[in-house]
Amino acid sequence: MDTTLRDGEQTSGVSFSASEKLSVVQLLLEELKVDRVEIASARVSNGEYDSVCRIAGWAKKHGYIDRLEVLGFVDGDSSLNWIKNTGCRTMNLLCKGSLKHCEEQLYKTPEAHIADIIKSLELAEKMNIDVNIYLEDWSNGMINSPDYVFLMVDSLKDRNIKRFMLPDTLGILNPENTMKCCRQMQERYPDLHFDFHAHNDYDLAAGNVFAAAIAGIKGIHVTINGLGERAGNASMTSVIAILHDQLKFRTNIVEKNLFMVSRIVSSYSGIRIPNNRPVTGDSVFTQCAGIHADGDNKNNLYYNELLPERFGRIREYALGKMSGKSNIIKNLESLGIDLDETSMSKVTERIIELGDKKEIVTQDDLPYIIADVLQNENNERISIVNYSLSLTHGLRPTATVRIDIDGNEYEWTAAGDGQYHAFSKALWKIYNKLGKPIPTLTDYNVSIPAGGRTDALVQTVISWNFNGKDFKTRGLDVDQTGAAIKATVKMLNMIENM
Repeated sequence: MDTTLRDGEQTSGVSFSASEKLSVVQLLLEELKVDRVEIASARVSNGEYDSVCRIAGWAKKHGYIDRLEVLGFVDGDSSLNWIKNTGCRTMNLLCKGSLKHCEEQLYKTPEAHIADIIKSLELAEKMNIDVNIYLEDWSNGMINSPDYVFLMVDSLKDRNIKRFMLPDTLGILNPENTMKCCRQMQERYPDLHFDFHAHNDYDLAAGNVFAAAIAGIKGIHVTINGLGERAGNASMTSVIAILHDQLKFRTNIVEKNLFMVSRIVSSYSGIRIPNNRPVTGDSVFTQCAGIHADGDNKNNLYYNELLPERFGRIREYALGKMSGKSNIIKNLESLGIDLDETSMSKVTERIIELGDKKEIVTQDDLPYIIADVLQNENNERISIVNYSLSLTHGLRPTATVRIDIDGNEYEWTAAGDGQYHAFSKALWKIYNKLGKPIPTLTDYNVSIPAGGRTDALVQTVISWNFNGKDFKTRGLDVDQTGAAIKATVKMLNMIENM
């Protein structure tokens, strides 16, 4: 059961619009094929009521109405009427699963609480509404007041309840006591259907689901991207991977759609997916070390069962200071580019240089890097020894440039309308002093590699005219001005030979 729209919406700062809620339900039921969806809490607001009505209308039309569930409360017929009027048919009744919650929140005896629950069940039966029961704070109940938990279930097990749902409401369990507590419930009540509802306060939600499933629990509650109150709930993607791979259980979930749905819910919720989140994180199917890419070429030595293609993704090979030739070859193969050994060495050196700056380099950057390294190669007679750029509010940008020409160094400082303008003015002051000809800048273009995933590289292409000849030079750097300076130095070396 997915509870992204109920428990997941309790994530701080998350509120789905009515159209987003309907979209998520459609994705969950039609794209992922989840068995049940908990879509809301009863009596929250008029907006929530309208959203549930809209979802229920769609679900009836498409045959999904019995797979929608709404959280309700032990409040006579108030929640039941709310749910019935929306068109839904299943209530998840929130009851107290620990003696502490019963006595200190409700101020009732167990017997009085059970009597109220039974009244709600009888009303639900008359209204043809199915009921599942949440035993809220069940984990604390099993640890501190197990007799209360057993009294509750003993009193209700013969009633018209489809599922008893066991929440680790405060996320206090670990896999060891999860298995123990779930087995106690299964062994004491072998004919009942139990669900397990994990919270992630100790980062153990997925591990606790693993333990609950081994113990024989029949239903698992999850959310997309692990959304939920505090540290969140068990994540759909992690749970599916565990059930399918670690336990060899089967579910109806369509794995190849998990990544797509995860991204859409992330955009709706405004909660970004961590790069290292299993299955859906940006970097989890990216090999960084060159030795791993080499191993992938040798009978997939660094693969596990979590193949990216299962989830609608592809394996990538990161480019950076840890890259070896194998990583670069993998990326070049994807782009259909073949380089000779000499060119490959030059490209590798450039990627490592960028990686040393702790910059992200992606496959989208690679053609730019190749062009930067392999085009406009010259015997360098001119090089920049050093430069300093200053940008101060209220003052004109300034640049100090030290340049080496045929083994002699020259330095000048100038102000300009921008940092590159200041740099070029200082440079041309040196050239004027030496009586050297100066080219004309005719165009200046800045571009970022396609894909929008990298902040690493900026390519600057500058068009020049010198002695009646038009030509272009390009520079690649993490900084726009730095890229322009590299393009300028390439131009200076070119005109020395014209």
